[in-house]
Amino acid sequence: MSAAAEQTPEDTFELEGTSGSARAGTLRLRNGNVPTPCFMPVGTVGTVKFLTPEDLSGAGASIILGNTYHLYLRPGTEVLAAAGGLGPFMHWDRPILTDSGGFQVFSLSELNEIEEEGAHFRSHIDGSRHLLTPEKAVDIQVVIGSDVMMALDVCPPGEADRETARNALDRTLRWLERCRDRRREHLEEGNSKPGLLFPIVQGASYDDLRLESAERTLALDDWPGVAIGGLSVGEPRHVTYAMLETLDPVLPRDRPRYLMGVGYPEDLVEAIRRGADLFDCVAPTRNGRNGTAFTSYGQVNARRASFAKDFRSLDPECGCECCRNYTRGYLRHLLACGELLGQRLLSLHNVAFLIDLAGQARAAVVADEFEAWAARWLERYRAGAVTLKD
Repeated sequence: MSAAAEQTPEDTFELEGTSGSARAGTLRLRNGNVPTPCFMPVGTVGTVKFLTPEDLSGAGASIILGNTYHLYLRPGTEVLAAAGGLGPFMHWDRPILTDSGGFQVFSLSELNEIEEEGAHFRSHIDGSRHLLTPEKAVDIQVVIGSDVMMALDVCPPGEADRETARNALDRTLRWLERCRDRRREHLEEGNSKPGLLFPIVQGASYDDLRLESAERTLALDDWPGVAIGGLSVGEPRHVTYAMLETLDPVLPRDRPRYLMGVGYPEDLVEAIRRGADLFDCVAPTRNGRNGTAFTSYGQVNARRASFAKDFRSLDPECGCECCRNYTRGYLRHLLACGELLGQRLLSLHNVAFLIDLAGQARAAVVADEFEAWAARWLERYRAGAVTLKD
């Protein structure tokens, strides 16, 4: 039985157009369809910070991301099971993708110890001790009700030394087999159908290790999609782009590719240019809370003094709720007063901006005009004309 199980790769992803290495498709999941390229807002603990599910739907979100590590600690699998999964628990009726917790183990390294059995860690909440094994990562994601689950991986720093990268790659592959087998057990036991399982390609910043990771990963099963991990974790941007260029020719063209943890506008366009389809990042809401907005003309500090008497919309080309209804002057006023509404509106704008950006890229791919569109978009964005002149 393949990792896709009763839902074959051909049934789950339809490639609808290409333009160079950029792709447009539709990922068909049990809780809805996801047009790609697609930005996924991050709802780490069952909420995208400051935003309601209705906000997300209104912004055009077709899928959100939850995190296995955090949801396991709070509210816990007993609560999620009783609620019928994360979707009903948080009032979200569209698809959910979950990270396995591997990145959190990496980012909270002072609290963990990785062994072959799994990752031993102390809770960052109360110091309690836990063991996250590949099997348990799958079990938790089944309880969450994930449409797409990630295999538990070992995520080294982006510029890790070769030995560290090699060890992480090898252990990730051994854990991948255990995740695959545990998902099969769920199917054989007649449990409610588990979500699709994506493997994670590792290899840090080494071309040959990235290629080896991809080759060995693809040899293990007929995966319905592939995630690319261990990027955007401290390495320079040009290294991230180079690793995507290395992987582009060897990853299946008829399966979705999820570039984990990437979500700044420029990076989104550059990654789509290099064959990636799905993206997630906390950047839009984190920047929004700090008063920074993504716009068609670069990043804008919405606290800037020149906005005080500026009664135009934040980004005249954006149709989100924030830009339709509120002015730069009002947003600056809210931020200056410490009002949470200002942070909420900027968070909503940034999420909507990235979702719309992915939609623009999709339209350009379908028209086979992606390269020309991307060149124009990036030139204007990089110019950084943050005053948004008429």
